[in-house]
Amino acid sequence: MNVVVDTDGTRYLLLKRSSDSSLVRDPETNVTKHVDNDRLEHLEGESPLETAARAIPDDIRTLILATPDERTLGLLVELADRGPLGVRELLETTDFCESDLHGRLTLLTAAGVLAKTQVGGERGYRTTESMRQTLETLRSLSLEE
Repeated sequence: MNVVVDTDGTRYLLLKRSSDSSLVRDPETNVTKHVDNDRLEHLEGESPLETAARAIPDDIRTLILATPDERTLGLLVELADRGPLGVRELLETTDFCESDLHGRLTLLTAAGVLAKTQVGGERGYRTTESMRQTLETLRSLSLEE
C-alpha cells in the first residue's frame, strides 16, 4: 500500500495500479474508486498507516495517542469532570504516586490535552476546551447504544 495524491490535493491509499488507472481508497470516507494514473502522484516518505489514521478526527486521535492506559484516561476524565484541580488535590484523590502523577501530567500537557493553571494559588491542571468537548462526544456515543 502506498500514498498517492490527486490533482485536487486529495490523499488516497493506492490499492492496485494498472496501465491506465489505479484503484484508490479515500481513508477519510472509506470510498474506493478508480482514478486515471495521470491524475495521481506518489507521495514519498508518507506512511500509508499514518494516512489511514487520519480518518479519525484530530482530537480523538490525540486522546488515543496521549493516553497509554486506563489510569491515565481516568485522570483525564476526572480533570474534565472536576477540574481544574491542584496537584496537591490530585495526589490526595488519585492512586498515583508523586512521580507517576508528574509523568502523566507532563505527558498529557505535552500532547496538548491538559493545560497548566493556578488553583488556590498552587500549580494545577485543567483539560483543554477541545479535549473536554472530545470526551463529551465520546460519552454521548456510549449513551446512544
